[in-house]
Amino acid sequence: MTGPKLNERPGTRATLRGYHMSASKARVVLNLIRGEDVTTARDILAGTNREAADVVGKVLASAVANAVTNDAMQADELFVSAAYADEGVTMKRFTPRARGRAGKIMKRSCHITVIVSRLDDERLETLRNARTAQAAVSRTRRVASSRRRADQQASLNKRETAAIEAAENEALEAEANANATDVFEDEANETDVMEFDTVDTPLEDLEATDGAETETGTDETDVMEFDTVATPLEDLEATDGAETGTDKTDKTDKTDETEPVETDTPDTADETDVVETPAEETTDETDSTDTTEETK
Repeated sequence: MTGPKLNERPGTRATLRGYHMSASKARVVLNLIRGEDVTTARDILAGTNREAADVVGKVLASAVANAVTNDAMQADELFVSAAYADEGVTMKRFTPRARGRAGKIMKRSCHITVIVSRLDDERLETLRNARTAQAAVSRTRRVASSRRRADQQASLNKRETAAIEAAENEALEAEANANATDVFEDEANETDVMEFDTVDTPLEDLEATDGAETETGTDETDVMEFDTVATPLEDLEATDGAETGTDKTDKTDKTDETEPVETDTPDTADETDVVETPAEETTDETDSTDTTEETK
């Protein structure tokens, strides 16, 4: 007894008619998914690099949708019970060839049919067990990979934190060194300023004071010389001359007090000359008085 015809097989079907492809090309792909469950058939078609794979995948999706919608079946319980491709209309064309002959061109088409049915209980149980085991394996793999990634991320975070801490410590050390250098420079500048004050300024002050002392000393000596010359005189003329001399010396002393202190020695010499002139006049007067007394 012959088996049932393809168009009489039980199940939910989907057919694509008149597709411009030869039936032999479509049958290569249909042979790959025949007898496989729907999930496996989809994976196979996704990994097949042929034009017919895309077309057969669309027909398979249509058959599964028909089974779920029309026959109230579950998509994960279906398998490809039948898949075949029939020849469709062939369009004949001709192309010119040598010596006036014509070459025949056959533009073929096909009808692709995919039938899906529900798995039996025994096969469905084995398929579920296999799926649960595969899910467990994939879960363990995912957990292991996630843990591995977490460990890698933790190690990376530790390295980053260690690098950040090292950078912060280096920055703090650099700042501390900079502060220390600044303090050292400030102290050095202060010591330089103190040395400058203690060494340079006293010399100037000492020179100024020495110059003032020398000027005052010469003035005192001039006054003393003038007194020794003018005191022995008894006559009024001599006393008048001494008074005029003392007045002049007082004026010179006042001018010396008011004028700024100068360290040049030529100025002092000039002052002494100016002050000593009254003494010479007094000596001349004393000589004249002595001569008058002698004549008397």
